Amino acid sequence: GLAGIALYLARDLGPRGIRVNVVIPGPLSTPAALGESGFSALAERWKAEAPLGWDSDDPTSAAQAVCFFLSDWSRGITGEELHVDGGHHAVGAPGLMAAGD
Repeated sequence: GLAGIALYLARDLGPRGIRVNVVIPGPLSTPAALGESGFSALAERWKAEAPLGWDSDDPTSAAQAVCFFLSDWSRGITGEELHVDGGHHAVGAPGLMAAGD
């Protein structure tokens, strides 16, 4: 839903010089997430299946992506989704990445 809203906002606010982008991180160990049943299993599965691995306890890569979007380095980018999830989005549905692939 947010990605769709970002597209409309990017289109409508771009002429005012306002950029709108979305960072989509992998699971992060926030107080809200830790209160969800099944979060630990999701985090472990993500860590195992993401091609670059994933550490749910380290928000650094997601925070750095946000800093990138806030910087002048991204001044020509709007209406984009940036997956910061260790490459998990590239794998697809759980279990598609076989061991050794």
